[in-house]
Amino acid sequence: MSSKLTFLLCLLLLIGFSSLAQSINHWETAIHNDDTWHFHIGSSEPASDWMKPSFDHTAWNSGPGGFGYGDGDDNTTIASTISVYLTKDFTLVDTSVIKYAILHADYDDAFVAYLNGNEIARNNIGTQGVPPKHDDLATTFKEATLYSGGTPESYALDGTSLRSLLMKGTNTLSIQVHNHTSTSSDLSSNFFLSLGISDQSRNYTPTPSWFEAPYLGSTLPLVIISTNNETIQDEPKITAHMGIIDHGYNNLTDAYNGYDGQIAIEIRGASSQSFPKKNYGFETQLANGENNNISIIGMPAENDWVLHGPYSDKSLLRNTLAYHMGQATGRYTPRTRLCELFINDTYEGVYMMTEKIKRDKNRVDLASLKEEDLSGEELTGGYIFQIDRDDANSNIDGWYSSTSPSKFYAYHDPKPDELATVQREYLKEYVSSFESDMKTSDFENKFQNYVDLTSWIDYFLVTEIGKHIDAYKLSFYMHKKKITNGGKIHFGPLWDFNLAFGNFDFACSPDPQGWTYEFQGTCDNSHPFWIKKMTNIPEVSNQINCRWNGLRDGPLHTDSLMDFLNLKELEMGNAPKRNFERWEILGEYVWPNDYVGETYDEEITFLKNWLTTRLEWMDDNMLGDCSLASIEKQDEVYSLAGAYPNPATDYFYLETQLANYQNARLKMFNSLGQEVLSMNINNSIEKVHLGNLPKGIYNFKISVGGLEKSSSNKLIVQ
Repeated sequence: MSSKLTFLLCLLLLIGFSSLAQSINHWETAIHNDDTWHFHIGSSEPASDWMKPSFDHTAWNSGPGGFGYGDGDDNTTIASTISVYLTKDFTLVDTSVIKYAILHADYDDAFVAYLNGNEIARNNIGTQGVPPKHDDLATTFKEATLYSGGTPESYALDGTSLRSLLMKGTNTLSIQVHNHTSTSSDLSSNFFLSLGISDQSRNYTPTPSWFEAPYLGSTLPLVIISTNNETIQDEPKITAHMGIIDHGYNNLTDAYNGYDGQIAIEIRGASSQSFPKKNYGFETQLANGENNNISIIGMPAENDWVLHGPYSDKSLLRNTLAYHMGQATGRYTPRTRLCELFINDTYEGVYMMTEKIKRDKNRVDLASLKEEDLSGEELTGGYIFQIDRDDANSNIDGWYSSTSPSKFYAYHDPKPDELATVQREYLKEYVSSFESDMKTSDFENKFQNYVDLTSWIDYFLVTEIGKHIDAYKLSFYMHKKKITNGGKIHFGPLWDFNLAFGNFDFACSPDPQGWTYEFQGTCDNSHPFWIKKMTNIPEVSNQINCRWNGLRDGPLHTDSLMDFLNLKELEMGNAPKRNFERWEILGEYVWPNDYVGETYDEEITFLKNWLTTRLEWMDDNMLGDCSLASIEKQDEVYSLAGAYPNPATDYFYLETQLANYQNARLKMFNSLGQEVLSMNINNSIEKVHLGNLPKGIYNFKISVGGLEKSSSNKLIVQ
């Protein structure tokens, strides 16, 4: 068995069993409020064992719930009283498939509930574990809500609790309801017991119309944002609080351990702003509003972040997949982490937390420009810029090229208002000179004076795999280094593959055949003119061919990419189900879908099939001839490291395939981004002793000569 497959299976053991143990196929209701109940008016104390299944209730009265008086919401009206005792027997067919239960309680003014004689919930009266006396009063007034269109309170029982409480066959739910005063003008009691069923069996009744399936925890980190009910808008950012729960298997009641502090947040995006599921940009801040550079769920410390909410991309994984491929080339590509987002107690679905593109030693590693660096070599870099739309609402600034088709180049980092006029003009003139030389007869001999060829090759190949509609014309990022660092334009980072991998239906064919860079005619040919000219230079095409062969033998092998997608599916667990309960778009067209799957599984299958066909087409139609390249081949590409056994206890084996083990190192980091282990790697298989590392999930990174080779691997220590 390969280490990669072992790694996947071990994650299945960890993630799969956790999610399967909590997996809910559907919900049914075993007890409704208007079922027939036995009841006892609380003018006297019932027997002490009245709530137990062994108690004989045949001498009690019976009738349909709810029970009460005074507010018109009762099916059985009773005399004015301080309390009423209710009990209902119900039959369970198979307790092994009941993974969750919820008691919904609508009452006036207090209650205590028992399941098979064990207290399971109470509110507004007495001490837990001590049954109230018949004449004990509720602590405060509390009004029922069902009769006025409200939703009952909910009290949850998870699988662990249920295993000790439920019995196959007859079970008993018992309730006592108490008023706040002996002369209260009303009393209400409406109770429901609903069950989360893990298979497709149907043994009970449908849930009430107001029922909403609860959030039951996640294998993904939980991001919880509170704005104090202030609306998040598209600029300016508003101040909010963010907490992150990242314990492996996460519940909303868990302590914040990934982040717990202030942020400033805004809506971001262009066409995506028309979707109800929004994208957000935020800054982590100190309480005084200053930047708080901090690690977020395993990503290096910084303060600028993006929460991308896939909407038209119903696989939820297109950007995650594309950025993974970018990282596989060894180029900086924003790191990602899937999560589930809550804003002001509202569930917003599956999101991708990722790094915002900016200059930083752990992001786009460019020299920072100082105010005094306005001449000479310092003026030459570093800059991040992009080709994008010149939209009045986009709040970007730049210049139009003088070429046809004219393209808008936007300053990205430093921001336009941070650049002196001489800096703005320098970058504009450099790019314009490049474009001018690309129009000359000997452009093949000039283009490498301006651009880093190997960065173009890697950018081109990943972009072409995705074949996205915005390729080379929107969110097309480039960065220029200082002369002392080569001074050339590098391509990337990659960004925004939401409308990739067959997920568009306009202008160009979404089919997995055909080159994106050669879009022309009715296919909206608005790429910069130099894209095609530069790529079709024989030496460039030949080197593209060499690089493709190397990547396809390693991290971009079809099996490697399928393994990655399978791993992400396992990592998400039941999160996609919750996402599409929140956003009911499966089976519906969302602009600009070309394919519309009826289920999430169909969406994932389409993505995998499209990607497989695309890779095969590129294999068969790859540009150039590696044997004619001026270099024998590109540097060998690493394969992602494997770790086994995983989960591990005392040690694990690290398997890598590196061209050179000189200065190769393994580093491990805990969930707070703190380095906990560092060691040299000398062989393709190394035994790594864990010492006294606490239980948890750790990221590990592989570097060679200081260049990071892998940053997305995880080890579970148990």
